[in-house]
Amino acid sequence: MSLSDSEELSIEVDGSTHVPGLLQRATDAHAMLVLAHGAGAGMRHAFLREMACGLAQRGIDTLRYEFPYMSRGSRRPDSPPLCHATVRAAVEAARRMAPSLPLLAGGKSFGGRMTSQAQASNPLPGVRGLVFLGFPLHAPKEPSAARAAHLARIEIPMLFLQGARDEFATQAYLLPVIEALGARARLELFSDADHSFHVPVRSGRTDIEIRDEALGAIAAFSRALGKDS
Repeated sequence: MSLSDSEELSIEVDGSTHVPGLLQRATDAHAMLVLAHGAGAGMRHAFLREMACGLAQRGIDTLRYEFPYMSRGSRRPDSPPLCHATVRAAVEAARRMAPSLPLLAGGKSFGGRMTSQAQASNPLPGVRGLVFLGFPLHAPKEPSAARAAHLARIEIPMLFLQGARDEFATQAYLLPVIEALGARARLELFSDADHSFHVPVRSGRTDIEIRDEALGAIAAFSRALGKDS
């Protein structure tokens, strides 16, 4: 399978609910990341596809999947309990497909928050670390740290990849959250990047450079977890 290819599959959430998934294999994988999408774009979005291909080049398998509302073509996210159940089903599917690989879980924005909520309520079996691609700490222009309250109940390592211009995570609120989490949290802050990891031309940087830095951070985080196990 080439890096541009992925295997399509179906993930059973419960007896009446199935969601699609995309499995991207690395040639010599050392870990697998179970990756959820953001609120407004599904697992086939270009950003997630590029991240999956880039992770495969760095020895990390990925399982992308969709929440039920997205697979139905709805714009309204499912209830948190259904989202959490979907996260758990995807993690279980990953465990079955790669029983020997360490597991990471997380996602882009909304998908990352649903994963962290699921982990906080009841630890995801086999998951050693969480990866957040733009954790949505608050709504734009409504700064608050209320959405971070559940993170204190998570006992495994967390990697936060955040744009310095992310209007969903104002630094005045984000940095104290990271500090309060202590050694469990690692923050990679990308200067000039927004919530979509886009940088303006005037920054002198490119979106590809930001993505490569993010991929490198995930690979380093993954390998560090492997050494600690």
